[in-house]
Amino acid sequence: MVLYFSATGNTEFIAKELAAQIDDEVMNLLPRIKANDTSEIHSERPFVICSPIYVCEMPRFFAKFIEQLELTGSRDMYFVFTSGGYAGIAAALGRKIATHKGMNYRGRAEFRMPRNYPLSRRYPLLPEEQNIERIKESYEHVPEVAAQIKNGERIKLRRLTYFEKIITYPFNPIWVKHKHTAKPFYSTDACIGCGKCARLCPLNNISIVDKRPVWNDSCAHCMACMSNCPVEAIEYGKITQGKYKYRLDKYWKE
Repeated sequence: MVLYFSATGNTEFIAKELAAQIDDEVMNLLPRIKANDTSEIHSERPFVICSPIYVCEMPRFFAKFIEQLELTGSRDMYFVFTSGGYAGIAAALGRKIATHKGMNYRGRAEFRMPRNYPLSRRYPLLPEEQNIERIKESYEHVPEVAAQIKNGERIKLRRLTYFEKIITYPFNPIWVKHKHTAKPFYSTDACIGCGKCARLCPLNNISIVDKRPVWNDSCAHCMACMSNCPVEAIEYGKITQGKYKYRLDKYWKE
């Protein structure tokens, strides 16, 4: 069974394509995450955990949820990551989760997808043609990964060096502590009060007050609210003003 969380469509796209090619079920874990529902999910076939990458590792809330999620049936576990270029220590954390759950870690696959984080000055959003090219390259990589999973093979990729580990392990906690604030989020006058942002927030961090979103203290910077707003009425201070809001379905049609 293929299980996934996706905020802007990258991971959902890969998860659904993989599920189709291995002829298996696929489940969006967002409703369960929002409800903190870690009750049993059963599958006689390997579990394929599809996750985005935030600052060189899996989103912390998602990794914690997978750790607590009750998985029965098959004891094999694959991890599939989508990132803007580098999955960092996610594979090591995936192995740790599998070991903690008493499952067999069967390796991980990585897909380089378009960047979807407009809050970064160092890693800006890509031009449209590069987004399309990355999506096409990832789509063409799916059959290879699907065949390995379907055949029960172990997916082997380059191991992290010791230097990479000592650099990336402490980086994410520092970034999350100092940068993952929701205070600069706001809605413009274009907001129509549909509440979609609140429905898609995995941490239930958004409340609708007088038909306008209000952000609370907990935020993963997943960009689900901003990228999925039907009228693009959500901004983050001044840094997102004038920037396009990435969502995969805007490009896959092409």
